[in-house]
Order: sequence, then C-alpha cells, then structure tokens
Amino acid sequence: MNRKYDKQKILIPYILMSILACVMTVSIFFVKKELALIFSVVLIVSIIIGCIYLIRSIRNYDQYIGHLSTSIDHGKKRAIRDLPIGVILLDENDVVEWHNQFMFKHINRPMINEPINELFPNLLNQLKVSNLKEATTSFEDRHYKVFYSSDTNILYFFDISDAVMLENMYEDAKPVVGTLFLDNYDEITQNMSDAQRSEINSMMTSEINRWAEENQVFVKRYSADQYMLFLNQKILHDIEQTKFNLLDDIREKNREKKTHITLSVGIGEGADNLVDLGALAQSSLDLALGRGGDQVAIKNENGNVRFYGGKTDPMEKRTRVRARVISHALRDILIEGDNVIVMGHKRPDMDAIGAAIGVARFAKMNNLTAHIVLNDHDIDDTLSRVMEEIKEKEELHKTFVTSEEAWNLMTRNTTLVIVDTNKPDMVIDESILNKAQRKVVIDHHRRGEEFISSPLLVYMEQYASSTAELVTELLEYQPTEHKLTRLEATVMLAGIIVDTRNFTLRTGSRTFDAASFLRSHGADTILCQHFLKDDIETYIKRSEIIKTVELEKNGIAIAHGSNDEIIHPVTVAQAADELLSLEGVEASFVFAKRADNIVGVSARSLGEINVQVVMEKLGGGGHLTNAAAQLKDISIEEAILQLHQVITESDKGED
Repeated sequence: MNRKYDKQKILIPYILMSILACVMTVSIFFVKKELALIFSVVLIVSIIIGCIYLIRSIRNYDQYIGHLSTSIDHGKKRAIRDLPIGVILLDENDVVEWHNQFMFKHINRPMINEPINELFPNLLNQLKVSNLKEATTSFEDRHYKVFYSSDTNILYFFDISDAVMLENMYEDAKPVVGTLFLDNYDEITQNMSDAQRSEINSMMTSEINRWAEENQVFVKRYSADQYMLFLNQKILHDIEQTKFNLLDDIREKNREKKTHITLSVGIGEGADNLVDLGALAQSSLDLALGRGGDQVAIKNENGNVRFYGGKTDPMEKRTRVRARVISHALRDILIEGDNVIVMGHKRPDMDAIGAAIGVARFAKMNNLTAHIVLNDHDIDDTLSRVMEEIKEKEELHKTFVTSEEAWNLMTRNTTLVIVDTNKPDMVIDESILNKAQRKVVIDHHRRGEEFISSPLLVYMEQYASSTAELVTELLEYQPTEHKLTRLEATVMLAGIIVDTRNFTLRTGSRTFDAASFLRSHGADTILCQHFLKDDIETYIKRSEIIKTVELEKNGIAIAHGSNDEIIHPVTVAQAADELLSLEGVEASFVFAKRADNIVGVSARSLGEINVQVVMEKLGGGGHLTNAAAQLKDISIEEAILQLHQVITESDKGED
C-alpha cells in the first residue's frame, strides 16, 4: 500500500476547499468590503484550525500504519516459526541454512550447516532425480510427507505419523485364514489300538491348542486330520518370527511317542474377504503338501509365497489304490484327445527319458499315437549311447521328434504329458507347453512356487525315487497286449538306478517293486551298466573337481570347476554324489560353469541337511537330499560366496 498516495487523497480535497473559500472571499470584497473583511478573518482562522487537525490526523494515520505493519511482520515471523508444519531452507549446496521451530522439536538435533542427505538419506535425490513433487520419509518413529519447492529450495514437512499408525493398525487387523493338516495321520493310526489312537489324538490336540493359545490364534478341528485357523496379520507376523516352531514341537513330541506324524499348514493373506482368503489357504496347503509336507506355505493375494519348515524327508505313503486310480484317470484323459506328446526337462537325464518312453508305451497300450520331444543339442554322452540302441529299434526310434516336428503335430486336442519337472521354464520347449490346451504333469520333485498352469491331471509323489518308478506303476494297470519291450524296460530301469544311486538313496519298497516289474519285462542290467558307463575324460574331469573340495566344520563339502571351462551337468552331479561317500561329509555342493554364462550348482545330502531349502534360496529346487540351482552372470567364486551367505542365514534362522 502507497502511504504517500493515501496522504494526497486526504490533502487534495482540503486544498481545493480552501482555494474555493479564498475565491469567494475575493468576490465578496468587490461587492462589500466590510463583509469581505469579516469573511477573511473567519477563513484564516478556519484554515489554521483545519491545518492543525489535518496534521494531527496524518500523524495518527502514520502511527497506525506503522503499528499495523509491525504487527503483521511480527505475526508473519511467529506464524512461520510456530507453523504446525516443518520448513527447511537449503542453500545452493543442499545444506540446511534455516529451519523453523517445528523441525527443531521433531528432529531434536543440530541441523544448521548439516547436509540434508545426512539427515534424510536419499530424500532430496528422490525428489530431484524422479521429478517428484512429494515423497515420504521418516526419522526415528515419526513419518513425514515432504513437498519440495525447487524455485526457493525449500522443503515442507507434514507429519503423517498418526495416519501411518492408523494404516498400520488397519493392516495388522486384516484377517488371515489357515488350514492345518496332519500329513500322515491315517497311515500312522490305522494299525493302532483305540487307546493308542486316543493318546495320539489327545497329544496332538493339546499341543496345537497350547500353541494357538500362546499366539492368540482361534483354532477349530473339523475332521480327524484337519483344523481351521483364524488370526490377523500382526499375529501372523509374530508367529513368523518364531519360524513356526509348532512344526518342531510336534515333530519332537511324536519322536517321544515313536510316531512320525507331521504338520502341513496353508495360510492365505492379503485378500479383503474370507472367501478369497479360504481359497488362498487351500491353495497354500496344496503347495505345502506338494512339496512333501512338514512345512508351512503362506500365499499372498499378489501371488508371493513364503515357506517355513520342510526339514524332514517325506514318508512314503502311496497306495496301490491311488496308483490304479491315477492310471485309469490318465488313460481316460489320453483317449479323449487326438494324440500324445511327451516332454521332459531341459538337458534330460536317464530318468526323464525313461519316464517319457514309459508314457509313450502307456499311450500305445491304449492304441494312441505318441511322440517324445528330444532335440539333438539335448543329447549328452549317456543319452547318445541310449539313442544308438534306440536307432536299431525302428518302432521306438520314430517315436522321437524334434521341437519343430512336435509343434506341427499338435492340435487343439493333443495331450501334452510333462515328465520329471513341474516348472514351466524347465521344459525342453516352453512354446510347446504354451500352445498345449490339454496338459498332464507326472513328477517326483517337490512342487515349487512356479507351476505348470491348468493341468488336467497332476501325479506328483515327491517321496518316489524317480519319475520312471511312478510311470512303471501306472503301466501295471494297463492292457498287456502291447507290453513293454526289452529296451524300453532297460531304459526305465536305468532311470531308476541313476536317481537312486544304485538303490542307495530315496529307495523304498515300491522302488524295488517297480524294478522287479521292469526286470520281469526283460530289463537288462548289463545294458544299463553300458548306458551309465563313464568315458576316461569324464572320469578325469570328475576327479579334478573332487580335488578342489573343502570340508567345512558342519560337514558341508564344497568343490568347483574352473571359470574358464564348461563342464557337463551330469559330471557335476556325479561329483556331488561321489563326495557323499567321503568320511565326515553330510552334504556336498559342486559348482561349475555352463553355457550362456551360467554357473550350475549340484547339491546332495545324506538327510541331515536340507539341500532343497538351500537351493531354493539360490533360485533352484529339488529334494531334501538332491537339489540343484543355476546362477546367471556370476563367477564361481561369487556363487560360492552366495552359498555361504545362505547357509549362514539358515543357521541363524534355526538358532
């Protein structure tokens, strides 16, 4: 506001009136002098009095305006100082030049001349680099929404701690649903007396209820071997801190009772309604059981899955009835389609080829055309010896086709059978998998987070020695007009021998039953040995790998190849197997370079150490005693370092 201009507005009317009065007085003087004299005296007195009052008014006006200006300036300073938002002024080097009282109270430490990035790491970079107008940050237990003015280089902090607290309270209170399953309750209790069964029931129920009460979980038993769990997100978080010690408690209690009942738990979280949570819980339980049981699977609505447990090797609990039911179900599915294509995993081993040959024979037993996908670059030295024998059998040899040929053979009603893997990115040709509308999965590996989508039938028995063993059992319930040939039975038996290390690992009574069935169909053990023979070069490479072994204190043996040499995965796996025969070795990990700048890891265990869990943390998978992983764009030394970190974290988690 222009105070000079305001004074002029007051003075101008007064001056004009005075001039007008003077003109009137002069005019009267020409008419009547005596009257003009009186008017002159009155006019002079009036002007003097008016000037006095005018000067006083202007002075009072100046004082009022000055006081008002002082009050406004004081108010502005006080408002900025005591404003309920934080203000930080930065200099050209992003150093704190000034801050208001709000920031002093909340930060409670010297800030002047301090770089803003030391007070709030990465805050200013986030605002500048990303061109964001706002961002969130925190300091100790307070949370802020920050606005940045690039013109003035000022940061404005709004305290949103209460809103964050309410949001956290809302997230903590979100419902979580779980399903608890006693893995092998029926098998363990079927031959028990009523008293023993009652004792086991009482012990299990008491232990589960104790755990539920300690953790404020509502638990309800709705069948002999299943419970429903209801809790919230905060309780779930607290339980996860204990690594679900209920699994260990139940295992220990059953060990005291000399039984082997274990738990599997599926938990659903993140959904807004109970229907979706229930579906997630059931899906999680299926995943936990598919991985062998004795573990917890937690699935979020966004698809993320977390696992706990899985420390024990799953017990064999297959029945002849289940094998017969699956066999007939597979037959019905294949008959409904036009033809059958069988496909294993990348770089197939003897088990994958043996299982594929078995499924092809299964189809032929039901008068269906079947083909096995195998490309030339997938054939290693062992398979080359097998293929040499197969070439002499025209009927079997024409069963094998390349990926391109298989693609052309596929129709809408083609049934694609995947053997020895359940991961979509592990199959020989993923494009064939994506094209197929009718899919069947037969596998003996633990189910992973990634799984082949929408299969018509899944036959996964993770406690089986091999996929060839599973397929052999399915063949027993099919027509015998087109029975297995001698060579087919031999290849399938070789698959079982490889995966069991000559019937020493993961071998159950059913494994010997399957081997007996194949032997009765002409399986030649001498030919098996021929298929599995090593050449001298492979033997030397395996020995060179074993020479690098370092034995850790916890019984872990680590060996590796050279960064400059690509070694075949079979040689690496054989080295890992051979290391287990050394005294003091409980688990072995062998690293070697593969094509495409990949480091392969083969892991083996005698059972005390769960190598499947370790390999999963490196992006792989497998069994408790047999697993593998592939690490891309990394050196062997860096891969070994990652393994040490995973093992260290696992040890801390168990502690």
